[in-house]
Amino acid sequence: MPALYLPSFTSLNSAIASIFGNNIRIVHASPVAGGDINKACRLKLTNGMSIFMKANRKDKLSFFTAEAAGLEAIAHTGEIGTPELLCYGTDEDRGGFSFLLMEWIQGERRSSHYWETFANQLAAMHRAPAQDFITGGRYGFHQNNYIGASPQTNTAYDSWVTFFRDCRLEPQIRSAENYFGPGDLKRTGWLLDHLGDFLVEPQRPSLLHGDLWSGNVILGNDGKAWLIDPAVYVGHAEADIAMTELFGGFPQEFYTAYRETGLLQPDYEERRDLYNLYQLLNHLNLFGRSYLSSVRRILDKYNKSI
Repeated sequence: MPALYLPSFTSLNSAIASIFGNNIRIVHASPVAGGDINKACRLKLTNGMSIFMKANRKDKLSFFTAEAAGLEAIAHTGEIGTPELLCYGTDEDRGGFSFLLMEWIQGERRSSHYWETFANQLAAMHRAPAQDFITGGRYGFHQNNYIGASPQTNTAYDSWVTFFRDCRLEPQIRSAENYFGPGDLKRTGWLLDHLGDFLVEPQRPSLLHGDLWSGNVILGNDGKAWLIDPAVYVGHAEADIAMTELFGGFPQEFYTAYRETGLLQPDYEERRDLYNLYQLLNHLNLFGRSYLSSVRRILDKYNKSI
């Protein structure tokens, strides 16, 4: 897949002027709720348009270049909607911050069979050829990115099981060691050594959203579900579906429609919690020990023999 070709700027005002015209300015900025990592705003312009801005400290620009690359990858499949990207950059004139601009989404009414359509579009994205997104292996991504605020390594591997062990579970387990006692460390070590006893290689590599909870699915301008805030990589489609089940928010008709596509392999439910162990470890590392009991429950489930 081509490198990121989104224009970059060193001033928010110059970005607005370059994209919309020299006379266009910001007249109002209103906060948008929902993000834990970045600040989000709706910017109203003098031409009557609204655009969406995400902002963070100046040294966090890589958050936005990674997010933009992920949205571009999803859009590249042509299977599911994402917001149009406008530009990214830093602003020196306002104390120093980084930003990402994209279109303002004003979805008003869901299309008929909204969740079934989303399930089929997601399955189509999972079926799309994935070789454009990675070189030197079958699983990973052409650049590292983030899962929330945590770095996410996407080194290319030919084995899904090895990729998930080395690039997903092991880094999060290392980061969480201060929360673990000796028994926890014994169970995590055993699980990493025996991961191949539980996970299976997929029928095909799939481009994944990577952080598919309900807050990252929005009503798009066409009345269909669109994807935002990705943590993309090429992996097993089951990992995306597992994430939808972790915090809820997806109705049964979504799962029924996705199952009918045939992408879930037999005994998916036996592997689901392993995929979500990665997400829960990340939440433990980002937000603290309130997630420790959920992590231990999964470790106990897969360590019955020790």
